[in-house]
Amino acid sequence: MHILLTNDDGYFAPGIQTLYEVLANHNGYDVSIVAPDGQRSATGHSITLFNPLFVTEHLLKESFKGFAISGTPSDCVKLAIQGELIPKPDLLISGINQGPNLGTDIFYSGTVSAAMEGVLLGIPSIAVSLASFEYQDFEPAAAYLAENLNLFLKLNHKGLINLNLPGKPRHEWQGLKVTRLGKAVYENIFEQRTDPRGRLYYWQSGTMTPDNESDTDLRAIQEDFISITPVHSDLTDYASLSFWTEVLAKK
Repeated sequence: MHILLTNDDGYFAPGIQTLYEVLANHNGYDVSIVAPDGQRSATGHSITLFNPLFVTEHLLKESFKGFAISGTPSDCVKLAIQGELIPKPDLLISGINQGPNLGTDIFYSGTVSAAMEGVLLGIPSIAVSLASFEYQDFEPAAAYLAENLNLFLKLNHKGLINLNLPGKPRHEWQGLKVTRLGKAVYENIFEQRTDPRGRLYYWQSGTMTPDNESDTDLRAIQEDFISITPVHSDLTDYASLSFWTEVLAKK
């Protein structure tokens, strides 16, 4: 099986490098890396249209090559597959991200967007996040993913799985829950400042209030469960579609 790894934290981020080491040492997996050359968190599904994409090659094990790209996570997936930097993969894994990708935050996530780009190009994809900014040990999450890859492939079909793992030692994990996306509500604060040249600028921050419904990914992570959420690219509101179809039919 050929696996493409990408992320939004950058080519040399510890999450993707740990995942590469675990998967590359697993019999039967050929692993490529095509990832941004630096931090690209919260870039969503943006792509680069008005600037060139620069590519830096890095040697991997057994003469495989990795590529660091000057663009966004979605650029990396497009260039890897449509630009034929690598042979077409059987599976795309985006991550392991440092920090959670839960609820409505996935609309801003470069990690999830890279995986969704894989889905749009016909590749089963998994977005993987370690749900902590403080916990730095990615090996348990990488090992868990490698051990359960066949299970996730069965669940995945040709869609996207959004997987979040607790940012704690593995013995503290409470199990696995299949969840729906929760709703993350932010109180955003835009702090107004002035730079040394007198130019006005704003620094964005804020606090999140997660929902507490029992079947969401947010609740699962709060309770130290692994959260697995199937996601697809079709944003059609089918209830409204049926309503408007009936309304127009009566005209």
